[in-house]
Parts: sequence; structure tokens; C-alpha cells
Amino acid sequence: MNNYDQQPRTTVNTEVGLNSFMTKMFGWMGAAVLVSAVTAFMMTPMASQLSNLRGGSLWIPLIVWFILPFVISGQSMKRPTVALVGLFVYAVVTGGVISLYALVYTPATMTAAFVSSAAIFITMAGIGTFTKRDLTKIGTQATGALIGLIVAMVVNMFLRLPLASLIFSFVAVIIFAVLTAWDTQRMQKMYLQYGDQVSTTGLAVNGALQLYLDFVNLFLQLLQIFGIFGGNND
Repeated sequence: MNNYDQQPRTTVNTEVGLNSFMTKMFGWMGAAVLVSAVTAFMMTPMASQLSNLRGGSLWIPLIVWFILPFVISGQSMKRPTVALVGLFVYAVVTGGVISLYALVYTPATMTAAFVSSAAIFITMAGIGTFTKRDLTKIGTQATGALIGLIVAMVVNMFLRLPLASLIFSFVAVIIFAVLTAWDTQRMQKMYLQYGDQVSTTGLAVNGALQLYLDFVNLFLQLLQIFGIFGGNND
């Protein structure tokens, strides 16, 4: 009788814990996106002044923008609270960077890119949450494709081929859409496997960071696609 009662209770407790974890992870990710959006909106009037920065004044915040995610990820399991603060600091920095895009793209284009990114993200995160298929293989392939794409994009920075830029952006959207589903499923599995051994708060911060990066990259690539088709300020 005791064994019969124990199994359903364990299953329910696991489901409740997983739901709480996923809610926390998506909640922090969504809050970070909101912070970036508000920061970008507030800093847009100053974007022209920021674009006039020279030398170290411009490169220092950009370097911080690239390095900070690695620092946050490294601290997430050791100092979850510090990592959570770092996530929102990074969201503010990202908002400042995005405000510079207002000099190139129209408000309508940026809004369309944001809404499209949100639609893709929600769809793929839903797939990652509810699918029974193991996405590990396709996620690993997407990660490899991303590395190759970054190399190709760096090369095209020197060649400056518009068609190549358009193709790369479409490919990037597909890659980050796949990564959104994979990262969602991966964090679920990590919670179920290690949730009783590590800080679930740190795990949620790490997941929120990964999903936030997926969303931001979706937005930036869609913004470039819409811009190529005439949605800029030129």
C-alpha cells in the first residue's frame, strides 16, 4: 500500500518542481527581454551620440557585450544571485546596443522584427517543452552549423556581398529557432537529472541566459532581413 501511494506522489512532486523551474526560467528570460526593450526605447534619442564614440569608448562596451554572457554562465552555478544580477546588467547593455539600430532601421521594421521573433521563439520553445522527440542530435548539428556560419559571416564582412548577407540571415534564423527548441528541452532534462544536486536557481538563470541569447539573435537576424527588403532609414 505504501509503495502504491509513493510512486504517484513522487511523479506529482517532480512535475510540480519542473513546472516551477520552467516558470522561473522563462519568467527571468522574459523580464530580461523587457528590460532590453525598455532600455533600447529610452536610449534611442541618444543613439546618434553613442554612434559618434571613437576608439576605446566604443569598443569597451561592445567587448563587455560579448564577454559578459560567458561570465554569467560561469557564475550561475556558483553564485546564482550574482549571475541573476549579471543577466539584467547584460540586458541593459544589450538594450543600449540595440538602440543603435534605430539609426539604421525604421520603428516599424524594428517592431515587426520583434513581433516575428517573439512568435518564432514562443512556437519553438513550445515544441521544445512538449515534444517527446530527443532534440540532442539536431541541436548539436545546429551548434556546429552556427560555428560555420559565424566564420562565413566574418569572411563576408570583408567581401560585403549583400546576397550572401541575406542568405546568412535566413540560415541564422533557422539555426536559432532550432536552438530555442533544443535549449528548452535541454534545460528540462538538466533539471530532471541534476535538480536535486545543484542550485535550481542557478540552473534557471543559466537557462534564462541561453534562451535570452536565442531570442536576441533571432531579433537581430530578422531585423537585418527586413532591412534588406527596404525597412531602413536610407
